[in-house]
Amino acid sequence: MSQKFSEEHYERALLIRRTEDTFLDLFNQGKMNGTVHTCSGQEFSALAFTETLSSDDFIFSNHRCHGHYLAKTGDLSGLIAELMGKESGTCGGIGSSQHLCNKNFYSNGIQGGILPVSAGMALSYKLDGNGHIGLVFIGDGTLGEGVVYETMNLASLLNIPLLIVCENNQYAQSTKIENNLAGSILARPQAFGIKTFHSNTWDPEELFLNAAESIEYVREECKPAFHLVDTYRLNHHSKSDDNRDQDEVDQFAMKDPLNRFKADNPESFEAFQNKANRLIDAAVKDAEKENELSGIDYVGLGLQENKSSGPSLIIENLKERVVSRINAFFDEGMDKDKNILFLGEDILSPYGGAFKVSQGLSDKFPKNVISTPISEGAIAGISNGLALAGKRPFLEIMFGDFMTLCFDQIVNHASKFHHMYNKKINCPVVFRTPMGGGRGYGPTHSQTLDKYLVGIDNVKVFAINSFIDPYFIYENIYLHERHPVIVIENKVDYGRFVGDKKNNFYELTKSDAIYPHVSCVPKSAKADITLVTYGGISSDVFSQLDEVFLETELIPEMIVLSQISPIDIHPILKSVSLTKRIIFIEEGGKDFGIGAEVISRVAEELGPEILLCGRIAALPMPIPSARETEEYVLPNTKIAKEIATILKT
Repeated sequence: MSQKFSEEHYERALLIRRTEDTFLDLFNQGKMNGTVHTCSGQEFSALAFTETLSSDDFIFSNHRCHGHYLAKTGDLSGLIAELMGKESGTCGGIGSSQHLCNKNFYSNGIQGGILPVSAGMALSYKLDGNGHIGLVFIGDGTLGEGVVYETMNLASLLNIPLLIVCENNQYAQSTKIENNLAGSILARPQAFGIKTFHSNTWDPEELFLNAAESIEYVREECKPAFHLVDTYRLNHHSKSDDNRDQDEVDQFAMKDPLNRFKADNPESFEAFQNKANRLIDAAVKDAEKENELSGIDYVGLGLQENKSSGPSLIIENLKERVVSRINAFFDEGMDKDKNILFLGEDILSPYGGAFKVSQGLSDKFPKNVISTPISEGAIAGISNGLALAGKRPFLEIMFGDFMTLCFDQIVNHASKFHHMYNKKINCPVVFRTPMGGGRGYGPTHSQTLDKYLVGIDNVKVFAINSFIDPYFIYENIYLHERHPVIVIENKVDYGRFVGDKKNNFYELTKSDAIYPHVSCVPKSAKADITLVTYGGISSDVFSQLDEVFLETELIPEMIVLSQISPIDIHPILKSVSLTKRIIFIEEGGKDFGIGAEVISRVAEELGPEILLCGRIAALPMPIPSARETEEYVLPNTKIAKEIATILKT
């Protein structure tokens, strides 16, 4: 339970307020960069909830996080140095005001998205049975985000030990709550069967008691709870952008506990303020002596770990289907490592997922297979949180089209955690999804959206093909990757046999890298043109190699990529430097596609040596469901003819 409320809490609250005042002063003096969101008026909320937490419980906070950070960590010097952009800052000055990480404290300024991440971290605690819990601070404005309700549903379904603290300061930036929030705040979590608590910061003693009660409920019941704290920020939203009525602000300032304490106990208040000023001034002076980071040692996404070091290897016919080999990885992997988790929609037995990748897994590993509602944004965030907590989550997104619903969690969370927290943590999350057409699923279930997923900082993207054993790819992701990964599978490929490829005129080999590329080279002649491809369409390219020759009288050589972001351009350059011609073939749309990037880089390296550059891809329109029109839009069945057309133009 929390300590009895005392004058010490006013002292701690005043230190937070004076720190916030100092940040505004430093900003006005030009000694801070960016922005700052102060919590003046809300300090007792931070103190009340951190009081009862253990050091092993975590807090995830938002853009208005300084009070939460100081209450949890006590790291005044690290916070001040961080906002002043100094190397000694808690994240080396990289994260600054909104992105802090220290002593089980995390923050990110993206509204809503921190809630599922927190749920994932708390779920990890539950799976470990360690008795620890999580707490996430959100604001009333965050309740406009849909992922909040996805997460509440999941937290209640899975009995996740997470306390959601909503600090209702009456405004979402500049908009009053009555203008952007319909209905009751407390009715929202209650609709999901989540227990609720209600307090305010103007009665701090009662707030401390209620905060302890809600925390103990979450810990003892191992269930989520929602605690609404009515409060009011006395400063502007950020820096100096405040258009509130001054009379309203003055009224809340009179109610403010610190201002009331100052009026009733002027001597104690002055002593506390003098002490706070000394601590803050010393921290500022120390930070001013520090240097800013002169640069960032970027680590994580180099290609050096995927270099070939020996001779090429023959492609082996495994006589097993692609889907069976993916399933085998999880079957054997979860048997060896309890931290491997398989998450997704409709993945439990006997159904086993839309494409049967998880067939039978939940029977063998019921604790490792987590079935979820249709909530792609939330389950992506929960997977991120599990990864931050040390688990190895593999999230299945049923159709690649639905990856768009995960984009916030990939771009604004997973990809950034490692570097914005100055390499303090890793996020080894894996997002798996099937892409592609050919099965008549129509405009919203047949897209190839790969080009939207490549080029994201600190995220590797792999494309499974039926030449290489997907077990091998997944095993190396598990063994070697400590940053986010996206794996693109192909719906048609699932039923194909691994390595079941043969053409008497060509030799099929793979590099000995951990994520091999495939080479298909003519056995007894020199190649005249390089075809580069990846994923499911690579089987279609291979099946039309003879037709390419008949249509063009050019002998093709084919390269199939396994890793499509970042791309190792060297094997492509080696081939094109000999053939002088390159055509990139992909199932996604041509405009701004992956082929455009590859050909651009080839042109940069080889320039005028190249005789021909071309790209083959889908037409820029939704994928039809009818068979003939689908084949018309997609390039898969007419690759050879399109190559011939390119050569004639």
